[in-house]
Amino acid sequence: MSQKAVVLSGMRSTGPLHLGNYFGAVKNWVGLQDRYECFYFAADWHALTTDYADTGEIAENTLHVIADFIAAGLDPERSVIFVQSMVPEHAELHLLLSMITPLGMLERVPTYKEQIREIQNKDLSTYGFLGYPVLQTGDILLYRAHLVPVGEDQASHLELSREITRKFNRFYGEVFPEPKALFTPTPKVPGLDGRKMSKSYGNSIQLCDSEEEIRRKASSMFTDPTRIRRTDPGHPESCNLYDFHRLVSPPELQEKVARECRLAQIGCVDDKKLIADRLIEYLTPIRERREALIADRDTLLDIVGEGSRKARERAQETLDQVRSAMGFDYQKLLAKVAR
Repeated sequence: MSQKAVVLSGMRSTGPLHLGNYFGAVKNWVGLQDRYECFYFAADWHALTTDYADTGEIAENTLHVIADFIAAGLDPERSVIFVQSMVPEHAELHLLLSMITPLGMLERVPTYKEQIREIQNKDLSTYGFLGYPVLQTGDILLYRAHLVPVGEDQASHLELSREITRKFNRFYGEVFPEPKALFTPTPKVPGLDGRKMSKSYGNSIQLCDSEEEIRRKASSMFTDPTRIRRTDPGHPESCNLYDFHRLVSPPELQEKVARECRLAQIGCVDDKKLIADRLIEYLTPIRERREALIADRDTLLDIVGEGSRKARERAQETLDQVRSAMGFDYQKLLAKVAR
């Protein structure tokens, strides 16, 4: 058995990944593959928390998420890449953990209140939405993960999982390691309108966007609101457009753009064309790898099947330990009767 620490993370199957998903998470996951035993999954059951009324696209979205993972650099030979619902043990552990999780603990989760307030077009008054942190905890504990990659602003989300872990271990013995945050760089990834990039805001650039789509979206990017005329000096430190340069432009180009912007030697329209060129150059290899995977569906499904098989092996080992600790190990009792 591997002596490496186990890393676990996943992404909801709500559609193709965008630059925020890539720079905020997946790019960092790629760099962890040789240092840790990594499990990465498409969270199709988590997609149900908001998309339960129409599930028609979730399965296809799931395959696209897996294709994005691999196109962005995750290697099925170095990481276990799988689909959440293909490992039904997630549901069993979620059920068991829900029995020990206080309702008040879930109601105090900041993102729960925030999303109830912000997402107006869907009824989120369901247990599934309230209880998603319990399922999330089950995702982590099922693989006995030691580390969960997060940005420092997400550390509080993991603390609830740690509380549930401590409670389980206090009741039933030290079954699970207490998961710790693996802090990873999370650069600012703005949306086209300056808000956080999000599919729900309609302000994202997807990894699969064509050159034409990237140019169209770049032309609509929000820029320095204080620069009214072409001859006005700009302020790159407060310009949404310059944040994209920080993501995809080499340092020398970043310096050149910042200098010319401050001296009004480059206008916002020309800079939008420049950033479109940089985004196209950066994303084209990812998009081409992704297109090849989507076109070769049998290979993609083989990767999904093999990764889910490997994930389930570890998940079953964990559930054996959990059932034994909780006194539900009926298979051993039946084996004694058979003898």
